[in-house]
Amino acid sequence: MKHTIAAIAVGLLGLAAKPAMAETCGGSYTVRPGDSLSTIADRYYRNAGMWSAIHSANLDTIGPKPDQIAAGMKLSLACLDGLPVGLAGGVEVTNVQPTSAGIVRIQPADAPVAKRINLLTGDDFAPFTAKNAHNGGLLTEVVQSAMTEADPETGFAIHWVDDRASHLDPLLSNALLDLGFPWYQPDCATAPDNFRCRNFHFSDPMFELLILLFRDKQRPFAFNADSDIEGKTLCRPSGYFTFDLDQNGRRWLLDDKIELKRPRTVKDCFDMVLAGEADAVALNEFTGRAAIEEHGFGDRIEAVPQPLSVASLHVVVHKSHPEAEEMLAMINDGLRGIRKSGGYQAIIEDHMARIWAEF
Repeated sequence: MKHTIAAIAVGLLGLAAKPAMAETCGGSYTVRPGDSLSTIADRYYRNAGMWSAIHSANLDTIGPKPDQIAAGMKLSLACLDGLPVGLAGGVEVTNVQPTSAGIVRIQPADAPVAKRINLLTGDDFAPFTAKNAHNGGLLTEVVQSAMTEADPETGFAIHWVDDRASHLDPLLSNALLDLGFPWYQPDCATAPDNFRCRNFHFSDPMFELLILLFRDKQRPFAFNADSDIEGKTLCRPSGYFTFDLDQNGRRWLLDDKIELKRPRTVKDCFDMVLAGEADAVALNEFTGRAAIEEHGFGDRIEAVPQPLSVASLHVVVHKSHPEAEEMLAMINDGLRGIRKSGGYQAIIEDHMARIWAEF
């Protein structure tokens, strides 16, 4: 991305010359009557489709439904690809260039490392964890920063095991490694027998993201209430979670209210939608948008402007780990520390700028 907008304007007051305020990027916006997230995105990002970027950054304020914004709400608009400019509370344009990508170093599990706190993640879950991504991915950098903040006496190491099916069991269940990330947390209040709920403790949320429906532009449908989806066919690749399809009283799968296709890949799902074999793909917005960009589906596929659900990603520790409670407290202390210092927000904005530039 190029951020070459900023310049210094010189004004004359008598014989004195003073530089004007530097241009800023991002900042705070107060919702006006008649606003929607799409109109705000169109006005400030010049792209109405970036409504979800605003929604994601303001979930605590707006809640899960994007149409619940109200006049007077204060929303945070992140600096994405040099926009928006001129809002109060932004940062100087000269200071928003993302830092250069770091090299991900995978540390071997030698004897010294075995004495440390060992964290487990896997490749190919961009933009959250990926060896070739900027700083190993958004949540790899968050965990690295949180653990550095927690500063355990024994030190820590992050290990990459690409077979994610082995992470929860046997690697974490047998304490072969201590903590794993990133994992979605089911609605344990309504599904206490879920495998993850029964066996794992979850950290405070590291990141919340929107789960969207992606539909064929030539076969649009409304999604204003859960009943609008009943009778439809959704697609989500095999191995992806499905708990959001039953939570909060939906019971779409439990009561056979929808049909769910489970092909092997994300692309297979989009191909099914375009072939009329499914009504929509149900995925987190980043995986969905990345697939649309990668496979050239932008002219045919669009995101439904109403999230299917909001999911949170966490660090997990198995309940049988002898130091489970201490581990959980440590990572939560680290997360709170980087949130308080502003380090967390800096990481999120840095990665979001890169992610949206790719879309």
